[in-house]
Amino acid sequence: MSFAELGLSEKVQQAVEAAGYTAPTPIQAQAIPHVLARRDVLGVAQTGTGKTAAFTLPMLTLLEQGRARARMPRTLVLEPTRELAAQVVENFERYGTNHKLNVALLIGGVSFADQDLKITRGVDVLIATPGRLLDHFERGKLLLTGVELLVIDEADRMLDMGFIPDIERIVKLVPFTRQTLFFSATMPPEIQRLADDFLHNPVRIEVARPASTASTITQRLVATGAEGHQKRKTLRKLIRGAEELNNGLIFCNRKRDVAQLQKSLSNHGFNVAALHGDMDQRARMAALDAFRSGEVPLLVASDVAARGLDIPAVSHVFNFDVPHHAEDYVHRIGRTGRAGRSGAAFTLVGRGDEKSLAAIETLIGQPIAWADGDLASLPEDEAGEPERRGRSVRGRRGEARREDGRRDDGSRDESRRDETRRRRARGARPEETPSPRHNGEASPRPHDDRPPSDDRRPSGGRPAARRADRGRSRDDDAMPEAEIGMGAHVPAFLLRPVVLKKRRESE
Repeated sequence: MSFAELGLSEKVQQAVEAAGYTAPTPIQAQAIPHVLARRDVLGVAQTGTGKTAAFTLPMLTLLEQGRARARMPRTLVLEPTRELAAQVVENFERYGTNHKLNVALLIGGVSFADQDLKITRGVDVLIATPGRLLDHFERGKLLLTGVELLVIDEADRMLDMGFIPDIERIVKLVPFTRQTLFFSATMPPEIQRLADDFLHNPVRIEVARPASTASTITQRLVATGAEGHQKRKTLRKLIRGAEELNNGLIFCNRKRDVAQLQKSLSNHGFNVAALHGDMDQRARMAALDAFRSGEVPLLVASDVAARGLDIPAVSHVFNFDVPHHAEDYVHRIGRTGRAGRSGAAFTLVGRGDEKSLAAIETLIGQPIAWADGDLASLPEDEAGEPERRGRSVRGRRGEARREDGRRDDGSRDESRRDETRRRRARGARPEETPSPRHNGEASPRPHDDRPPSDDRRPSGGRPAARRADRGRSRDDDAMPEAEIGMGAHVPAFLLRPVVLKKRRESE
C-alpha cells in the first residue's frame, strides 16, 4: 500500500515523498482513512511505529479548508513532555511545507509573551503541554470553543505524570462535537476508562500487542553489584565492549543520578550529555540536538526521554537502573530498533531488582536472556544484600567504616567495657577509666573539692591558661576543673549589697 491510496491530499503526498517515505506503517495505513472520515480513533501501538505521522498527515489534509481566527485554535494536540511537543512541531513543519498553516507551541520554560503573540495572530494547529495550556486559558488569552479536532498523544504517559485531571478539564472546555484521536502505547484499565469517556463510537486500531517490544531489538540483562561505583564500572565496561556502538541512550530512575552518572562518565573520558526534568528548556534542547546531530554520542537521561522521542539512529540503550514501572522498560528500549533498524538494549540488574525484573518479563510476555551469567555468578564482594549497600557511606550512624577498613559495629565499645573490668579488678576507680578523647589520661573525678583556679576571670569565661593554649588540639587539653555551685560565674546583680531602710519610730 502507498500513501496515495490513503486519501491524503496532493500537497501532503508531495511532502511525504520529499521526506523519503514511500510506504505507510501499519498504524498509519489503518488510522489515516478513519481520521479523514471524521471518526474518533483509539490507537494502540508500540513506540516507534509512526503514531505521530498517523495523525499529522490527515490533519494537514483536513486543515486545507477553512482559516484560523485570533485566540481560537482550530486543532489541539496535547503532549506529556516539552520534547514530544517540540517533536510534533517538527513533523508539521516537515510535512506542511506546501501549506500556509500557523503552528504554535505552548510549553514551559518559554516566554509567555512570545506564545501569546502567536495565539493572537491565530493558529491552525496548537501543540501544548496541559499545564501551560491551562495557564494561558486562565489568563484569558485563549479560547478553546473553536477546536475541531483534539489529539491526546501518549495517554499512558499522561497518567504516569499526573496530567489526567488537567486532561479531563481541557476536554470539558472543547466543543462536544469535536473529533478526538486517542493514542497510547499501553492500555491499562485507567486509560481504557478515559478512552470510554472522551471518545464517541471510536474505531479501535491495535497493530501490536500492548506493551510488546520490537523484534529488531536484542535484549540482554547484565548482573552488577549493588554499590553505585560498581554499577558505574560495569556500565563503562559494557559501553567499551559494545559492538557497533554508534550512539547510546543511558536511562536512570532519578534525576540526581543522571547528573552524577554524566559527571562520572565525563571524568573517564566519555563524550556524554545529560537530560532531565530539572534542566531549563534551553539546556534540554541543546543536549537533545547535540545527541541527534552526533556531536555527543552518549546521552544520560531520565524517563523524560523515554517516550516518543524520534531519534531513528540510536544503536544502543542502556538501563543503568531497572525501571520501577514495567511499562517504562518498553518505552526506554523503544528508542532503539526503530523504523526496521536493529538495536541492542542492556539492563543492569543488581540484588533487590528481582521483583521489578519479574514484572517486566510478565508484561512483555517473554524472558530476557542474561549476557554473562545471572546474579548468582557475581563475586561475593559484589553480591551484597541491598539493605547493606549504604552502610559503608560516611555519616551512617553506628556503621561508619573506619580508616583501616574494619566496621565500627560496636566492637570498640566491648573493648572499653573489658578494660573497665580489668581496672576494677586492680582496684582502680571506675571514674578513672581512660577516655579516647584524652589520649589515655585519667579523667578527673566528678566531684573535685579543689578550689577554683586563680586564673579565672570573675565575670566568667575561658581560663588564661586555656586561652594561651588555643593552638593545641582538643585531644591535648585537660578536662576543665569541676565547679561547686556557680563557681566564679556569679551574676553581678547577686554581688550587689542589699540596703535595708530603717522603720520610722512613729510606725
